[in-house]
Amino acid sequence: MALPFLSSQAKRLDQIIAIDLGARTTKAVHLQRKGEGLNILGYVLQDAPAYEKGLSPQLLGEHLGTVNQALGGRTKQVVLAVGVSESLVRHAELPMVPVSDMRIMLKFNSKNYLQQELPDHVFDCYVIPPRSAAKAEASKAGQKCRVLVGSAKKQLIDDLQASAKSAGLLPEQIVPSLIGPPNAFEMAKQDVFNKEVIALVDIGFKHSSISILLNGELMLSRVVGIGGDRLTSGVAEALGVSYAEAEGIKVGLPDEVQSTMVTLLAPLGRELRASIDFFEHQQDKPVTQVFVSGGSARSDYIVQILQTELVVPCASWNPTSFLSMALPPQQMGEVEQIAPQLAVVIGAALAVL
Repeated sequence: MALPFLSSQAKRLDQIIAIDLGARTTKAVHLQRKGEGLNILGYVLQDAPAYEKGLSPQLLGEHLGTVNQALGGRTKQVVLAVGVSESLVRHAELPMVPVSDMRIMLKFNSKNYLQQELPDHVFDCYVIPPRSAAKAEASKAGQKCRVLVGSAKKQLIDDLQASAKSAGLLPEQIVPSLIGPPNAFEMAKQDVFNKEVIALVDIGFKHSSISILLNGELMLSRVVGIGGDRLTSGVAEALGVSYAEAEGIKVGLPDEVQSTMVTLLAPLGRELRASIDFFEHQQDKPVTQVFVSGGSARSDYIVQILQTELVVPCASWNPTSFLSMALPPQQMGEVEQIAPQLAVVIGAALAVL
């Protein structure tokens, strides 16, 4: 699944670095194609630049350059992931025309197709293949097709391109971060992806996303304004400790904060359960499993609490499991522990490999 706002190449690349500009932590990976498989050559987790909005392209470029050097600076091609708070991913029904024409239609009439005015945005589209021959014929007869639409502000895309170029990088694609976990999950758990009804929950710093897939097709996606920051802040307040101490406690989770964490996670659980209920009512099919990624997914107890809230089996998953490890020695022992944080950035890299 690819939804690039920018694509400067038509063929698959042999290697790529991908950077996920998170609100608190920047995640990056360097992947290389080797035969039929993929190697991971390195990864980086760095504190994001301290800013709320409007970081200049020059300062962001300096940050990207630092991240690239930490990866070894071995390639200039880069994919950037745009966060869920700065991009939209929506389903739409559009006339069966070339994707370039779809972009123009959305640019001038977004409200008609997306029920929202989106001035000064750029758009890209992924045409969803019909699930059956009969539906394909019906689509042709009605000259309509189901499309996944990605959107972000043009100024943001321009700034990201300028930042990458100022760091000496060649921006190959810019993609919505929401498509990262489905892309990576397809490779990590192909049988489950293709044959089951599942939900992917990615818990970010300020926001969490849920994507529900039916036999490999993204059927529903939603962003919730609750993330790991609220959990850490709640633990810090409850225990009277610093934010940094609370972050460690949140993942390690000693007994004294279990009841606090249940209370903190309840609102997120309700929002995610509402999305699952909506899907199940619309499709008359139950979600059989929920797979959780993001920094908070490193805590087994957080995953267990979500399972209680959602009343669906929940588990964390490893987005690096299909990759061959060609990491520096110091990273080999750490990659499994931090892997849930790499779901977005690995999925973004797969768009061009």
